[in-house]
Amino acid sequence: MTAKVRSVFRCTECGAEQPKWTGRCEACGEWNTLVEEMAQPKTARRKGRGPGPVAAGPEPVRLGDLAAQGLPRYRTGLAEFDYVLGGGIVPGSLVLVGGEPGIGKSTLLLQVAARLEAAGIATLYASGEESPEQVRLRADRLEEPADRVHVLAETVLERVIEHAARMGARALVVDSIQTAYTADLEGAPGNVGQVRECAARLMRFAKESGPSVLLVGHVTKGGGIAGPKTLEHIVDTVLYFEGEGSLDHRILRATKNRFGGVDEIGVFEMTGAGLVPVANPSAAFLAARHAGISGSAVTALMEGTRPVLVEIQALASRAGFGTPQRVSAGVDHRRLAVLLAVLERRASLPFGDLDVFVNVVGGVRLSEPSSDLAVVAALISSVRDRALPADALFLGEVGLGGEVRPVAGIDRRLAEAARHGFSRAFVGSRTGLRQAAPALELVRIEHLGELAHRLAA
Repeated sequence: MTAKVRSVFRCTECGAEQPKWTGRCEACGEWNTLVEEMAQPKTARRKGRGPGPVAAGPEPVRLGDLAAQGLPRYRTGLAEFDYVLGGGIVPGSLVLVGGEPGIGKSTLLLQVAARLEAAGIATLYASGEESPEQVRLRADRLEEPADRVHVLAETVLERVIEHAARMGARALVVDSIQTAYTADLEGAPGNVGQVRECAARLMRFAKESGPSVLLVGHVTKGGGIAGPKTLEHIVDTVLYFEGEGSLDHRILRATKNRFGGVDEIGVFEMTGAGLVPVANPSAAFLAARHAGISGSAVTALMEGTRPVLVEIQALASRAGFGTPQRVSAGVDHRRLAVLLAVLERRASLPFGDLDVFVNVVGGVRLSEPSSDLAVVAALISSVRDRALPADALFLGEVGLGGEVRPVAGIDRRLAEAARHGFSRAFVGSRTGLRQAAPALELVRIEHLGELAHRLAA
């Protein structure tokens, strides 16, 4: 009979180790920071001679002696999914897919499993939240035939790994990591210790045995993946599913990728037959745009190496009750407050008694300052109730002095705009191009006051 593995409780703030759980760490005094984890056995020491001999391991090699060869990948055929991963799933890698409930994580990975099986790559789909019959109901709605996918309704991690090894699976999907648990720890499934230990064991299984492991991770109210932050450090790739449940489009973003680019995005459309890759995201985000309406401006974002055109809408109206509102969707509210202050001080536009609403169409979130000029142009257009030119693009970072600064990757952004029929681009006065922008007139703006004057002409 094997002895039960000993567990300890470690403080997430100071790292102090405790033999049992208490509400407060005795070392640093912080509350509710002790989490259960596996106790590492200590190596026996010979008296006065330090640690004993270490078992033989791999020898160091020179990188120049290794053969230069491309990394083999499993291609799923879902173009946007493969693109975000850097060309496909790397064998032996650990991929974490996180997102809000109902966003489409399980649907996407079931489609991936079906396509891998169709390509002759044995795949095991381990579901801890649904029975095989329930998974079948979801599979019946997909366009991809999923009849060959092996489904296992199991939450005990040791059994999942045993079944994957027995069937020789080259890809393993665990849905979700918060439902998996190991009997070596006493904590309930989903707690910090269980999540971290299960992820660590799956990582060792992937590296030692070679299958690719894809994990589904739930998201907390704060927007992070439930469990310790170290979970994201353990895995090779972290993908976040973004988008509103009421919208058709979903964005898959890589926030960490050891085998590809970071911040790459893939765009999918949620349909009755599952998630369909969107080959042209810019056209999808601008499809419902109406020309001739005030408060609408277009900018070009750089999502990894891909330029994407998005529409920014703004609405300024007379405040009806007390303090004016500042509401934003897809724009950081602190950045919006800064831009409103700059407009009021440097361009003499009054926003102190106006409610301001800003929205980025399609559920996209602005994470770079290159969109400042588009937000400002939309606000100017709304407060004056005058539509902006339909063929105009706005690219520039706005400083506190009202100056408009150039942005990086301007050539690719302008090329994407020209490909979608835009003929004019408002940019910073010091913007430099490595190559001529095709069929685009550059309107160079030095200051916000100049922008307000040009838009009024």
